[in-house]
Amino acid sequence: MNESITNHPINPIQAILERYPVLILDGALATELERHGCDLNDPLWSARVLLERPELIRRVHADYFRAGADCAITASYQATVEGFAAQGVGEERALELIRRTVTLAAEARDEFWAAEESGDRPKPFVAASVGPYGAYLADGSEYVGHYGVEDERLASFHRPRMRALVEAGADLLAFETIPSLQEARVLADLLEEFPGTFAWMSFSLRDGGAISEGTPLEECARALEAYPFVAAVGINCAPSSAAAEAAARLAASTSKPILVYPNSGETYDPSTKTWKPGAAEACGGFAESARAWHEAGARLIGGCCRTTPEQIARIAAVWRS
Repeated sequence: MNESITNHPINPIQAILERYPVLILDGALATELERHGCDLNDPLWSARVLLERPELIRRVHADYFRAGADCAITASYQATVEGFAAQGVGEERALELIRRTVTLAAEARDEFWAAEESGDRPKPFVAASVGPYGAYLADGSEYVGHYGVEDERLASFHRPRMRALVEAGADLLAFETIPSLQEARVLADLLEEFPGTFAWMSFSLRDGGAISEGTPLEECARALEAYPFVAAVGINCAPSSAAAEAAARLAASTSKPILVYPNSGETYDPSTKTWKPGAAEACGGFAESARAWHEAGARLIGGCCRTTPEQIARIAAVWRS
């Protein structure tokens, strides 16, 4: 938990948006790890790299900071106690690895900031990724959301990772690619067990008007309005073509800042776990799309799957010139 010396919780999103029109998120972690030679064909996905080559995770975070990102989203999306257990990793080691995701991002941030000479940007923060229950199942459930489990099952699954990430000093929790309102409510309720900890809630989409399970975005936004420590609401891991409509619908339904970090434009097939060519954005095109998302109401903007530091740099050039 991060608090000021007056014991008032610090909302890192608000702190940046009070000074800048846009908070710039980072881009894909897995894409960059693969570009550095990592094989992520594993149920642990990028969390596998924590066991084998953690220095590459730090390197990718540093690349995004240099590109202009105001935060690093940690490598904990698929790093869970139960997921590690299925790969023969004990609970204590699993929790150690989950905490390490925060340390790696913070080390990259602190090293970058110590060398940063440009005074016209905020100090970046660390957003600790909390992926959905479906990511642990590794069967594409995060793109459907109909798990068929009780709230307590979801809570018991998420609680240990959230505690480890908070204990490690994350500035914020990033609930991301959440496919169902049930899971979003469970996560928002769990957040109250960690006083002073802020989070953003980011949904996966069925289309521009509904999250993956089919619940309208407006209903999701209204359901989260009463949670003061849910500091922003938005969408990620969705087609970039749907982002503007989704941002507009959310902005009309909540007073919270809206975040948008979609995929590059390619289409993911969860049955084969492969990407298919689509309306993939060129670097310049992605930045132009980001302008449209901002006009629709988004104030936190970045990229998800298949996006790169080059694309984040072009977004940064728009709002950090």
